[in-house]
Amino acid sequence: MAADQRVQAVAHRPAGRLQLAADFYCCSPPRAPFGRAELSFMRWEIARGVLHPDAGSQWWRAVNARLLRDKVEADLLDDGVGGTPSSRSVELWLDFVAAPSPLTWYRAHNASIAAAYLAHEALARHELPAERFVINVALARVLFTHAMLAQPRLALGPFAVAGPRLADPRRGAVDLFLDLRRAFPEHYPLNGITTAELVAREGHLPRAIDYGVILPRIAAVYRFAAAILEQPALDSLLSDGAPCYAADGDPGDSWSVTSPRVLPRLAALASWARATT
Repeated sequence: MAADQRVQAVAHRPAGRLQLAADFYCCSPPRAPFGRAELSFMRWEIARGVLHPDAGSQWWRAVNARLLRDKVEADLLDDGVGGTPSSRSVELWLDFVAAPSPLTWYRAHNASIAAAYLAHEALARHELPAERFVINVALARVLFTHAMLAQPRLALGPFAVAGPRLADPRRGAVDLFLDLRRAFPEHYPLNGITTAELVAREGHLPRAIDYGVILPRIAAVYRFAAAILEQPALDSLLSDGAPCYAADGDPGDSWSVTSPRVLPRLAALASWARATT
């Protein structure tokens, strides 16, 4: 298929991947503002080196390729190229193309990401434990941000009114949740860094988001995502209320390496977060 060929043509060129992603948005004024968060994340991936064809990560490249392919296929189908969507995620990108909005963007984007995570878990198991923690945080944050928009009460409790504005992919406020530069080292691989050290470096605000806001509501967020993305297997990526994607031990170890501190506790209290939500 032409979509496969276009993605394969840039597979070994991180800058080419970024350009292909940007072209999807720039070719249409209504779509253009929605590329902001995704393209910023790709720049972070490139800066880290995870998309490098030799020194990078097979897992990060595979997930990025799925996201690119789904968008390219949807664009080609919208342009009149013959055929039918090859997956549900492509159908959701066609919904976005037909009616660009924050809701249609999140559903399409996260459907591609969820499908890629589920398809490539074996590759993720080859990553270092600290990298697997980053991978789990990235998924939890993008699913939570979707919930902030579509189910703000679930995500933010009494602050639900702020959810859609904070989560809008066209606005800079979403960087607070999706920009991992604030949380993790900008290099790859994370040699010599334990998960505990990674969390210690995360900083007070990112830690408050992950442990104080997202983690207490994570079971509800993953249930929401599994339903709205039509990916029931997402529920299997939690174990005892902790993300366990590609885990090779007790997933709770990665999420309890530091005891809750004042800022995460205050964040949880402020959002009325409850582990049983």
